[in-house]
Amino acid sequence: MTRPVIGVLALQGDVREHLRVLGDLGARAIAVRRESELASCDGLVVPGGESTTIAKLARIFGLLDPLRHRIAEGLPVFGTCAGMILLADRIEDGTADQETLGGLDITVRRNAFGRQVDSFEADLEFAGLADPVHAVFIRAPWVEAVGDGVEVLAAIPRDPAAGAAAGRIVAVRQGPLLATSFHPEVGGDSRIHRVFVDLVTTS
Repeated sequence: MTRPVIGVLALQGDVREHLRVLGDLGARAIAVRRESELASCDGLVVPGGESTTIAKLARIFGLLDPLRHRIAEGLPVFGTCAGMILLADRIEDGTADQETLGGLDITVRRNAFGRQVDSFEADLEFAGLADPVHAVFIRAPWVEAVGDGVEVLAAIPRDPAAGAAAGRIVAVRQGPLLATSFHPEVGGDSRIHRVFVDLVTTS
């Protein structure tokens, strides 16, 4: 197969890091700010950043409805941190006017792990990967509930030291949609991006 074209929604957030990892994995990685760029994509990454800001910019750039349409058509999409929030059908602790792209039958709680100063790292078992993933959480959400068609890929270990976070779901997949609470583009481990690239090439 020819190299898949995988876009990174480039309105706000850690765009360059995703572009670099995708390029290193052999994808043709492009920044997406226009509907014409979105139309050329075989897959899309929605990066971390600030979910309400990304949604507002998507509307300003005329991308909100085209993104929703492509997701409904089955476009493979990988959301990280804020991207998970944007893919969720339901949000807890969102703003009154918060919009999402939707598609994932999950309920997500914004900033569930706390503020920037509460950022942390953890080694997580991730379904389908032989060795743990070193996950970086920055003002991260967690998944409060999943629908019947959602596969849980990773959760915080059920350790009393984790407090309220123990057992919380932090990675999911539903069909062509993949999402993590954490930032797999940070730290040099490209295995989750590889999972997504493989998902795009087989869809």
